[in-house]
Amino acid sequence: MVNVVIIGTGFIGNAHAAACRNSKILNLTAICDVNEEAGKKAAEENGCAYYKDAQEMLQKEDAAVVDICLPTFLHEKFVLLAAKYKKNVICEKPVTLTLASMDRMIQAAADANVLFMVAQVVRFWPEYVEIKKLYDAGKFGDIKMVYASRLAQHPNWAEWHKDPKNSGGGLFDLHLHDIDFLRYIFGEVKSVYAVGWRSRTGCWNHVTTSLQFKNGVRAVAEGAFDMTENYPFTMSLRIVGESSTADYRLIAGLNLEDVGSSTREAMLYETGSEPTQIPVDTSVDAYQAELEYYADCVEKGTTPKKVPLAESKDVVRIILAIQESLETGDVVEL
Repeated sequence: MVNVVIIGTGFIGNAHAAACRNSKILNLTAICDVNEEAGKKAAEENGCAYYKDAQEMLQKEDAAVVDICLPTFLHEKFVLLAAKYKKNVICEKPVTLTLASMDRMIQAAADANVLFMVAQVVRFWPEYVEIKKLYDAGKFGDIKMVYASRLAQHPNWAEWHKDPKNSGGGLFDLHLHDIDFLRYIFGEVKSVYAVGWRSRTGCWNHVTTSLQFKNGVRAVAEGAFDMTENYPFTMSLRIVGESSTADYRLIAGLNLEDVGSSTREAMLYETGSEPTQIPVDTSVDAYQAELEYYADCVEKGTTPKKVPLAESKDVVRIILAIQESLETGDVVEL
């Protein structure tokens, strides 16, 4: 068993706590939150200790992993704190809003000789895992076009998302998911061009990005954080190749809070064959798979190759390039 402590009991913190609760290898020993009511409630639900102060928790708890599930603007502070106490640390996305901040976190983890990983959950989402396997096996042939989307109402569990200095808005908090997966599957990006809509508070909350990859693949990704009231959380991925097309769609409840009752389908269309469903184990909880993968790396002392820090940093760089394109109207070369 790998001992884990969680800092933050918002939507994602509770999702990570549930993942630990359902795991045979993750042992949640403590939860920390400055909100005593929320923190004590989460600790009681998970049968673990509660702390209001993270430093006190890190001093007292024998934890191999610190899981940071805080608002984006707090990430660096607590990654550095975990590194100070020689704790391996996994941090939710978006990990940060600047490359300088990312460099400081990477350096702190290296100096402390601890494993640091960004929690990019889509890399562990079962349908995306199977589609990447198909791509790696050459199932598509030459790629004609790729489309990815992620559409949601604005999160209703907090207000900090509305401040671009604290969250980066939909560009960083939502669009980043698909940018990360496309970077993961197709490699380095050559250029981006983006158009979008900016909220009254200055957040880019509806973004459509055209990406050209260095390997020649072209893709379009759409992310929206301010869909009309009652619009269901919807995500999709379509890869169109010379010989095959994969098409995945998920339609869930408000803000992905009820994945269990969602409509989800992953289909493979091959030239000369009848359409088939891509075999996917939808019982897999991606958050649990992600945390268990990281815990396994910690136990073995191996670098998390599925989510390398260099790629996580590059994703921040791509998002910043998209932001530049949104603000200037230009194609941005990376």
